[in-house]
Amino acid sequence: MNKPIQVTRSSMPKFEEYIEEIKDLWESHWLTNMGIKHKQLEAELSRYLNAPNITLFTNGHLALECAIAALNLTGEVITTPFTFASTTHAIVRNDLEPVFCDINPD
Repeated sequence: MNKPIQVTRSSMPKFEEYIEEIKDLWESHWLTNMGIKHKQLEAELSRYLNAPNITLFTNGHLALECAIAALNLTGEVITTPFTFASTTHAIVRNDLEPVFCDINPD
């Protein structure tokens, strides 16, 4: 029998493992913004990647927006029209003009 692949279904750990993992988080009452798990993940990524400067972002949009801002660009940015809308939003929010292009002249 063919079993469908659920691409939007989350992969979950066993409930007991999850509870154990978040116990310290729950007891700290600090759920966001540089909390225990945030700092732990940054430290582990820094060691694993041998990169002294690691910053975590909530999502790809914010990461892209900050990366563009760090480049201090002006003017136009060439991008594809075949992308998630957030890509263009990150460009525009940095006061840049998106220029859409494709590999085909049509």
